[in-house]
Amino acid sequence: MLEKLSKLLDVEELDTNLFRSREHVENYRKVLFGGQVLGQALMAAARTVEDRLPHSLHAYFLRPGSSEKPVIYDVDPIRDGGSFTTRRVVAKQSGKAIFNMSASFQIEEPGFDHQSEMPTEGVIPPEKLKNTQQLAEEAGMNGAAQNQRRYMVDFRPIDPMSYFDREIREPRCMFWFKVDSELSDDPVEHRSALCYASDMALLGTSLQPHPISLFDRNLMPASLDHAMWFHRPFRADEWLLYVTDSPSASGARGYCRGQIYARDGRLVASTTQEGLIRQIKG
Repeated sequence: MLEKLSKLLDVEELDTNLFRSREHVENYRKVLFGGQVLGQALMAAARTVEDRLPHSLHAYFLRPGSSEKPVIYDVDPIRDGGSFTTRRVVAKQSGKAIFNMSASFQIEEPGFDHQSEMPTEGVIPPEKLKNTQQLAEEAGMNGAAQNQRRYMVDFRPIDPMSYFDREIREPRCMFWFKVDSELSDDPVEHRSALCYASDMALLGTSLQPHPISLFDRNLMPASLDHAMWFHRPFRADEWLLYVTDSPSASGARGYCRGQIYARDGRLVASTTQEGLIRQIKG
């Protein structure tokens, strides 16, 4: 098991604008975790940019990746403007593209400021909640518990059973989460870590109105696309509140949205995702 998420997110520079993953998250299905590719791709893009931070990214997952092979990240320096920089990243395994992403970087500058308020009703502090690993162990889901441990992120659902059981609920969830280990002061590392963590619980929200769990053996879940916007500074190794909802599911796809708040109420990031939620025969 990896001890630190920062080690996973680090990428090796092979040549100008060309990078390779050093580590991967072990997966019982041997399928590459989408959040890992997101985080590493953003880190690779950021290595080609100076004096500005990523403010948004838009990505597509093209093919299933293997968790047993390294990933090559080919960065295309599309544009370097006065205020904004654009990068395109293609992730490859065995010579085939498995993922592509466009990311935009901006200089720091002042401007108008407003945000939606962080929910407070029914929000239990993270110290009073159990994480998903503990909940899986208590439910006798030892495989799921081991899988949760590998991700190096402490996820604590406010509705504990919403993560595992098949009860029908409104398509809304709230989670507290933070990276298990302390990160550096580099804001790019925190944004890459947030990309990684944002893929962990979002798609499950689209299953809430249906009598099935994300861990059901007859379900094939997979991220199809993912977008993120970074609004304000934050630390991913401090508690963040992930508020998600799913306005629609159809065509074996679930569409989900998320807002991420710092504990002091600042809206630090927003995300959207559509994912495959295909039922298969047992």
